[in-house]
Amino acid sequence: MSGRQTRERAAGGESLVGREWTVEVGPVAHGGHCVARHEGQVVFVRHTLPGERVVARVTEGRVGDSFVRADAVEVLEAASGRVPAPCPYAAPGLCGGCDFQHASLTTQRELKAAVVREQFARVAGLEVDVDVRPVPGDEDGLRWRTRVEFAVDGSGRAGLRRHRSRDVVPVDDCLIATRGVIDSGVLDTEWPDLESVDVVDAVHPDEPVLVPLPAPEGAGDGGVVGELARDGDWEGEYVVAARGFWQVHPGAASTFLSRVVALLGAEPSDRVVDLYAGSGLFTMRLGELVAPDGFVLGVEGDRVAVENGAVNTEHLENVEWRANRVDRELRSLVGQGVTADLAVLDPPRTGAGKDVMGLLARMAPRRVVYVACDPSALARDVKAAATHGYSLASLEAWDAFPMTHHVECIAVLEPRDTAATS
Repeated sequence: MSGRQTRERAAGGESLVGREWTVEVGPVAHGGHCVARHEGQVVFVRHTLPGERVVARVTEGRVGDSFVRADAVEVLEAASGRVPAPCPYAAPGLCGGCDFQHASLTTQRELKAAVVREQFARVAGLEVDVDVRPVPGDEDGLRWRTRVEFAVDGSGRAGLRRHRSRDVVPVDDCLIATRGVIDSGVLDTEWPDLESVDVVDAVHPDEPVLVPLPAPEGAGDGGVVGELARDGDWEGEYVVAARGFWQVHPGAASTFLSRVVALLGAEPSDRVVDLYAGSGLFTMRLGELVAPDGFVLGVEGDRVAVENGAVNTEHLENVEWRANRVDRELRSLVGQGVTADLAVLDPPRTGAGKDVMGLLARMAPRRVVYVACDPSALARDVKAAATHGYSLASLEAWDAFPMTHHVECIAVLEPRDTAATS
């Protein structure tokens, strides 16, 4: 037996990478691929659609693995929702940033809705009826990403990563990036001795901000940028760290702000906790809505975000900020017997977790609005909330990331007796 064969067996079996199989494609799965089978082997196939017949080339996996990954390198029978990918880099072996450029926008949203329904059924045991709605501000699903981190290859050229790889694909354009990002010149400039360049196309300053990484001495971290959010006739400008978290679709901040405000139903005198509050997108609007007798507490673990949030709400005397992990802050508040009338959560992709959901339930809000960028994490947290007496009252899904598998959801949770009658 050769040394190579010995290593392969020790690692779990012979490598299947490069094998090509003709498969019938099944349903879409969470993660930007569809599920197929070959001789009983589960195959997660990118660049395909449910109902198609394709030639799939294995990109990861060994004999004996529970599943393998593959790319569709030839379409033998196409689904009706298939379209030519507008971007030449959205193809097997090239850029991994987009998952669904080969699908019409209508088909993309149907796929995302199917994933949300599947995740809630499988994780939370709930049947949900949801459609994915468009977010205004892009160009037919393109030119929406206001912040892009470009990787830099060994020659100093900026590009994008291959799917599940550190390899850099040099590109001349990125069609989901805003024109401001591309017009910054990032793709026409050499970036020697850098790993990446972050480009931020914000409302303020007028020119995009370019942040080399790792930042050369004295280059800084990009500082802060200004963004606008609207809720009907109300408009607010807020500052955020250039490399901090903020909604990258130009229509997302206003869309989500308006929906959170409408769904939450805040009234003067309400006590609100805004968890994972970032730099205060929701906090600053809610502070005004519950004035003069109401109160908003913003909790955020990122101290720089809290500093910016304090600036954004400095005109509101009824807003307080806490720079702390959400679970720790809630544990302290519950220990002091603090309650809340309403709560907003906008956690990272990993979700809030069962501890946070349990502690929040002990604060007894009459309504919780949960903004989520991962339907699996949201479904898990909805299930956790149910063990503490809170039920899913409504669910919305928004296409804030066209051409990718990502989808933003907004869930409303209420005490079970209330949710049952609302």
